[in-house]
Amino acid sequence: MPTKWPLLGMLPALLKNSHRIHDYATEFLSECGGTFEFKGPWFCNMDMLVTSDPANIHHIFSKKFSNYPKGPEFKKIFEILGDGIVNADCELWELHRRTNISFLSHVKFQNLLETIVWDKVERGLFPVLDYFSEHGTDVDLQDIFQRFAFDNICKLVLDYDPSSLCYDLPNIPSEKAFNDAMEALFNRHVLPESIWKLQKWLRIGKEKKLIEAWKAFDELIYPRILLKEEKYKDDDDDDDDFNFLKIFGKAYEEKNGSWSTNSRNLLRDASLNFMLAGRDTTSTCLTWFFWLIASNPVVEVKIRDEIETRLHLKEDKKWRFFNVEESRKLVYLHGALCESLRLFPPVPIEHKTSTHPDILPSGQYIRENTKVIFSFYSVGRMEKVWGEDCLEFKPDRWISERGGIIHEPSYKFPAFNAGPRTCLGKETSFFQMKLVSASIIYHYNVQLLKGHQVSPRDSIILQAKHGLRIRLSRRNEV
Repeated sequence: MPTKWPLLGMLPALLKNSHRIHDYATEFLSECGGTFEFKGPWFCNMDMLVTSDPANIHHIFSKKFSNYPKGPEFKKIFEILGDGIVNADCELWELHRRTNISFLSHVKFQNLLETIVWDKVERGLFPVLDYFSEHGTDVDLQDIFQRFAFDNICKLVLDYDPSSLCYDLPNIPSEKAFNDAMEALFNRHVLPESIWKLQKWLRIGKEKKLIEAWKAFDELIYPRILLKEEKYKDDDDDDDDFNFLKIFGKAYEEKNGSWSTNSRNLLRDASLNFMLAGRDTTSTCLTWFFWLIASNPVVEVKIRDEIETRLHLKEDKKWRFFNVEESRKLVYLHGALCESLRLFPPVPIEHKTSTHPDILPSGQYIRENTKVIFSFYSVGRMEKVWGEDCLEFKPDRWISERGGIIHEPSYKFPAFNAGPRTCLGKETSFFQMKLVSASIIYHYNVQLLKGHQVSPRDSIILQAKHGLRIRLSRRNEV
């Protein structure tokens, strides 16, 4: 348990364990029953309540949702995301959510998604993996997944393919900017506000990288917004042109009464928020998924057998595209992905601030403006939540006796957040992850590089610190 020192509070323990903060939080949360009051230095306003208790998560994210907005502190830390859905509260959040739903549920969305993902698998993923397989060189699979997801989400949101996934692995500033930004945002959670604000003013350390990342994002997004503006001025009634910028642009134009600079800025914020979710959640889950199955070859064999059986590949002897509906047949693969998300949720922490006093189900009294930190990483590793085998990788825990998927409540399985803020792109993510993982497992043998250490990075997104170095070989029977 963290020691409380005079003047410094528990900050020394936090800094000492900052390189393994998620596992450290899991250790002391397990010891104290799932909820812990952290006391920071008296002069830094770092006091907070840390919890991994599903009852508290359900209470705050659902039952008392209106009492726990993101709040000004959250927006201050995540200022790079502007007024997008991640930062937004109240009326603006409802506008973002309503527009996201209209985009994701549009009759043309599923076909657009399937076309983009399959095209990138066929023209991007396979050629790159074949190249490294033929040359016998190792490759960082996490980097491959990040590039794959980045190209996909740029095409889906901006109607632009940056082509970052090719065999020479080019350095594209806006693609790498996501990693730099997430590390800097994590730093803002650990350091006192006065320290990271000083770094920002001096343009040093991780704050310098955050400033550079902000510039890279703007240079990627704003030109695409301006191109779409010009197009819609000339052809405003083109109903066949279904895309993210058009749908969101119209929503913000209606909100403001006319198109303005504010509409353009809102569209930039919406695009960046959507891109962050699309790049980092799927790529992070796939990274840990392949690390887990490489350590559990029996699971890999079962997944491969399911792919061949459910998609009739044993009869056809040829790989083929499968759509969203067919992806639902891959039940065991779905369970394995859920296990990866349970143990390594892409967004390992979340925080909110109370607007009024409250009492949590765990018994703690919440004052007004209390910061509450949720360790989603710890939820999946709690014996009292998932049983004594909580640290084991067991896809079968997600499969019912009848062979269907067991759907756990979001407060017990918060990988996609919980309550009204549950991720709207959950099904989109599962389809993309199934198509990518099935394509690789069917075509290649994946072997971890000997001696390569894999551990979580200190970041808002739970990436592997040193990547996932692997060697590939084509399967003989394919």
